[in-house]
Amino acid sequence: MTALHLHDHGGDGPPLLLLHGAGRSSADWAAVVPHLTQGHRVLAVDLPGHGRSAPAASWDLATVCADLDDTLAAEGGREAEVSLVGHSLGGMVASVYAGTRPERVASVVNLDGFGWGRPDQYVGVPAEEAARRLAEIGAMSRASAGARMPAGYLAGQVDHSVALGIPAALAEAVCRASARELPHGEWQLLPELPGAVEMLDAMDGLDLFSAFRRVRCPLLLVRAQERVGPMPGLEWLGDLLDAYGKGLERDLAELAARRPNVTVEGIAAGHAMLLQAPERVAGLVLDFIGRAVVRR
Repeated sequence: MTALHLHDHGGDGPPLLLLHGAGRSSADWAAVVPHLTQGHRVLAVDLPGHGRSAPAASWDLATVCADLDDTLAAEGGREAEVSLVGHSLGGMVASVYAGTRPERVASVVNLDGFGWGRPDQYVGVPAEEAARRLAEIGAMSRASAGARMPAGYLAGQVDHSVALGIPAALAEAVCRASARELPHGEWQLLPELPGAVEMLDAMDGLDLFSAFRRVRCPLLLVRAQERVGPMPGLEWLGDLLDAYGKGLERDLAELAARRPNVTVEGIAAGHAMLLQAPERVAGLVLDFIGRAVVRR
């Protein structure tokens, strides 16, 4: 049995299980949770190798879903239906879990959990160029995965977050929760190697739209609508993501037209929406889950 670290935030009502993004932790939900506990019992998990959870035995997504089964069972929730709300990687995991355990899941909210997509989804970008850029992004991600960061890492992360409109105290708290402090002020990013690379491989290997099509319960797919700002050395990234956004919007609209259980919405925030716009995120979640209950 591999139960993950779980924070039970309490609350009354049907259970919500919150899943965070890659390299993050359950602390990312801190500003969202107070808006959810009025009508739900809210549980937030640290995915394998993240936060306070042990490293993954395997980052095969079937194994991660089995870990979630064990975690819910340890909380006495083996039989109860649960609604899953996942951000980024957490949205992908939530979608896979719901598609393979239809009897366990009441509804799913995927908050910007769309990965990097396929080269053909980059509208206006030749497939060969998109594939080259995606390979470049993948190489950079793996080069930094599980890295040790210098003493100034925390301050730099807080400054970057504040520039996105995130309160400094919240930014520092979530950053501390998603890494481990080392002697001399250095920081170990989580998950550590080799789990970090295995996680990235699992994300890249997932046929995401097939996972969406396997979900039978109400499924909300939320896209961040705020444009990515310029990044030193990656001046092309904003335009590339705009191209992906167009293809993703097209493909999600087609999915929703064919699947009556699928709803697609946008949110006026960036990918860091849990920290930038917690009230808006909570409002989307509560409104959708409320409507899903009526539909069922």
